[in-house]
Amino acid sequence: MEVVLLERIEKLGQMGDVVQVKDGYARNFLLPGGKALRANKNNLARFEEDRAQLEARNLELKKEAAAIDEKLEGHTIIVIRQAGESGQLYGSVSPRDIAEGLTEGGFSVARGQVVLAAPIKALGLHEVSVKLHPEVTSTVVVNVARTEEEAEAQARGEDINAMNEDDDELDASEFFEEDAAPDLEGDAAEEAEASAEDEAEKPAE
Repeated sequence: MEVVLLERIEKLGQMGDVVQVKDGYARNFLLPGGKALRANKNNLARFEEDRAQLEARNLELKKEAAAIDEKLEGHTIIVIRQAGESGQLYGSVSPRDIAEGLTEGGFSVARGQVVLAAPIKALGLHEVSVKLHPEVTSTVVVNVARTEEEAEAQARGEDINAMNEDDDELDASEFFEEDAAPDLEGDAAEEAEASAEDEAEKPAE
């Protein structure tokens, strides 16, 4: 299907461009989202009449997005999840989770603005793109951890998996200290004392 774009679409074109797209993409995304019109004679004429207004509106929205970007760029949200010893989550972090986290932080972000190729399934710091406008994209950091303490450690650049391994080794060493090998010197002293007592109790020859 041939359409005229009403805004910039990444990897497709700029506002006013007439492009050829798959019918399903046009019907399911571009047309219902108000991002394009069928490129017929009437719609092309309508676009030219409204072009100045559309461009002015786009510029206004771009400025608003740029203002938000200044505050949002580099912003970090913490997401607490259960995970195994290897750091793999018992579940995942989705665009909805990230959008909700950003909204709680004071940013009005819809899940459709969160660009995530696949759900996050591991602990750590993950950079995620948020599309504020067709021409403005922010990058935020999603700090996925099991606890607030782990999240703070990750933010400082510490490897929480390595920390957990160290804790395991420490626990093991404490265990062996408590159940240490027999005190040979102490046992030998006790045996010598007992032997001396036996000798003293024997009748003189």
